Amino acid sequence: MAFSTRSLSGHLRQGSTSSNFNAQSTGQSAALLSRINEKKAELENLKELRELSAAVANEMEALEQKLSTLSDGTEAIATVLNNWHNVLRAINMASAKIPRPSEAKETASDEETTALPQTLVRIPTEHAPTLQAAAEGLEGTSQTE
Repeated sequence: MAFSTRSLSGHLRQGSTSSNFNAQSTGQSAALLSRINEKKAELENLKELRELSAAVANEMEALEQKLSTLSDGTEAIATVLNNWHNVLRAINMASAKIPRPSEAKETASDEETTALPQTLVRIPTEHAPTLQAAAEGLEGTSQTE
């Protein structure tokens, strides 16, 4: 009987050990599940962060393109403003060459017609070579006559 007592006590030990093992494995499983859930949540947050980072990168690229366009436009405006000095100087030079009728001439002879000032005309530059050739042609024919 001593033999059966040993097996019984050994069986009890194994039972208590296995229940303790089950408790430990359940505790470990709960801890592992908790850690897995934390990692899943972290993964979701990282995916969301990646999507938001991509959206911010796209917005920054669009902003860079807009700023590039703005910079090009600013350079064009600066060029135009720098040219205004030359344009105003050319207008001043052209207006200085325009003959101005004096009041004394007008009162002295009403019969004489006073010369009208020349008007400044804008000529499109895309037709400039054609107009220049036509002007040279007219000059050549007027010189031969």
